[in-house]
Amino acid sequence: MKGLFRENIGEALVGLLVVLLAVWFVMFAWDRTGGGTKAGATRVTAIFPSASGVSPGTDVRVSGLKVGSVKGLSLDPQSYQVKVDIALDPSVKLPSDSSAQVTSEGLLGSTFVAFTPGGSPTPLKTGDTITDTQGSMDLMALIGQFINKPSTQAPAGGSTTPAPAKP
Repeated sequence: MKGLFRENIGEALVGLLVVLLAVWFVMFAWDRTGGGTKAGATRVTAIFPSASGVSPGTDVRVSGLKVGSVKGLSLDPQSYQVKVDIALDPSVKLPSDSSAQVTSEGLLGSTFVAFTPGGSPTPLKTGDTITDTQGSMDLMALIGQFINKPSTQAPAGGSTTPAPAKP
């Protein structure tokens, strides 16, 4: 066995380097995609009437910058609203009267939770609940309403005045 290792030391070192590089890449990707929660994260709950498009791992943003991620969702059995568990970066101190809304980057963009900071001098702390929320809008229903809206314009090529009655 020792002889085999001595003959293939170069290949063993290259293999070890590849394994270490793969481990580093997985850790880097996990951190950059929000897979892990930062130590000391502020854990809050937001209650939404609708959370379509939100799932664990969804970004939480303030002014377009990612400041946290969604950790879980559950249905409140009394109000039938969605409880969204959120982990916020501990370096971001949002006021306790901040509001949250489910929004998207556009018609084909991804969904995220957007926080709007309030004016309270006290910051959010772990265990707080945000009730000033706005749920997601059903974009397909809005597009359908726009397309199917009855027209109040005259038909093309026609006159808007009625023809005179014949005696």
